[in-house]
Amino acid sequence: MDLKHNRSVKLSDGHSMPRLGFGTVVPRDAPKSKAFEFTKVAIEAGFRHIDAAFIYGNEEQVGAAIREKIADGTVKREDIFYTTKLWATCFRPELVRPTLEKQLKQLQMDYVDLFLVHLPTPMKPGDSFLPMDDKGQVIADAVDLRDTWEAVEKCKDAGLTKSIGVSNFNRKQLEMILNKPGLKYRPTCNQVECHPYFNQSKLLEYCKSKDIVLVAYAVLGSQREPSWNNLNVPPLLEDPVLNAIAKKHNRTPGQVSLRYLLQRGVVVLAKSFNEKRIKENTQVFDFELTAEDMKEIDGINKNVRYYEMPFARNHPNYPFLEEY
Repeated sequence: MDLKHNRSVKLSDGHSMPRLGFGTVVPRDAPKSKAFEFTKVAIEAGFRHIDAAFIYGNEEQVGAAIREKIADGTVKREDIFYTTKLWATCFRPELVRPTLEKQLKQLQMDYVDLFLVHLPTPMKPGDSFLPMDDKGQVIADAVDLRDTWEAVEKCKDAGLTKSIGVSNFNRKQLEMILNKPGLKYRPTCNQVECHPYFNQSKLLEYCKSKDIVLVAYAVLGSQREPSWNNLNVPPLLEDPVLNAIAKKHNRTPGQVSLRYLLQRGVVVLAKSFNEKRIKENTQVFDFELTAEDMKEIDGINKNVRYYEMPFARNHPNYPFLEEY
């Protein structure tokens, strides 16, 4: 594949996914209307891959933004690649399809392009997204992920989603799905945290060997949200190496981080609620990092995550104890 200029990647099921996506999660203290406003800005700036999730609680707003851009002729539905995710309290097989149908209703869409299992940690179903015990840890649900996957496969068969995949799975958890007896569809992708401080080289290599696309979130660092993030990791975009390379190419450190991942064959999700930066984040296909630049950025890898999901640390399926 020509990674320099190719703006989309072919998934193992034959569908194409744009290599640059817009993340729609809104900071907790911001109104949901931000998701409506900035999804429109992103589509106007050229984003065609929109990444969302049930847990973000704003699919109604994101769906309305997409419909508005279809209505005004900016895009057609088939131009948009829409990803959503199945939250961990809905992993019992009988809950999977009704949950996706509920999401489609909020979105006012007939189908999504990609449906992901959001985490490998099934949680107790109910009204709470994070059902907690008295120690502040999530209450696990005894669901076999292979059964959840089977229910996700049925959503694809029913035409509710075109492609299916997973998120935050480690190698062993991917293997459990890939080796499942009677597997009908392989996961097309694994969406995980990936950036120059956590470059995921081993997981990336493994995914490539299995024809699974690695999709990266937190590519520009994180929003420094204490309950979710590891604040001991320094802000990525202040890194001196990224800044020096950015200066050399007359680019921003964010553009360099995105470009670094793109050149490694990773699909990137860029999240911003700043119009100028949203536009900048689309300008990553018209320059190239040298082999020396790539090597320098490889050298700043610290193997540290911003998103450690501390709430699920005691869950039997907590994915981040493995090397990759």
